[in-house]
Amino acid sequence: MRQLFAPGADAIFRLSLLVIGAGVVGLFLVTAGFSRSSYVTGVGVAPDQPAPFSHKHHSGELGIDCRYCHQGVEKLATAGIPPTWTCMTCHSQIWTGARMLQPVRDSLAQNRPLEWTRVNKLPSYVYFNHSIHIGKGVGCSTCHGEITAMQLTSRANAFEMGFCVNCHRNPRQFVRPQSEIFDMTWAPPADQDKRGPMLVAQYHIGRPDRLTDCSICHR
Repeated sequence: MRQLFAPGADAIFRLSLLVIGAGVVGLFLVTAGFSRSSYVTGVGVAPDQPAPFSHKHHSGELGIDCRYCHQGVEKLATAGIPPTWTCMTCHSQIWTGARMLQPVRDSLAQNRPLEWTRVNKLPSYVYFNHSIHIGKGVGCSTCHGEITAMQLTSRANAFEMGFCVNCHRNPRQFVRPQSEIFDMTWAPPADQDKRGPMLVAQYHIGRPDRLTDCSICHR
């Protein structure tokens, strides 16, 4: 009786299965890693801007309040981007001839808004309201990180669904007193387990099952 397969065929077959399996697992890991990379999420990447604005200098070192530039953050759905005249309030007096600020001066002279590249952006199918979150005790740094330490502004979080749902499921871990909303170095205190539930009640934050309803974010 003639042998259909060579003596080493079984070993080759097993090795082939092992290589194919390893390839599938490797492809999955590479795909998962790529989807979470800064290239896709934009986390830590500071895009080019018309002028090199530094939050670290303006907010961190000079102590300019966030609301001076982002005037809608407490009242409107969007925080808002400051118009050129807000920049020129100071820069008509200081650094008036700085080359890096030429686009700002041109914007004012030509009555043409600066075209800033948006750093933090949600998909069009997601509803988000800044004023509600600020009013309910969610501080700026929870989403935007320690922005007063950023020389050039970059995204601190990927803003994927899991990021939002994590907070909506257990808001008591993240809420803080209104006096600390704009504190970019805030961290939950040791007794947050006690403070959190009291703040949730104070802010009249809804039940977790209601906060995770699809209609809350998708309208």
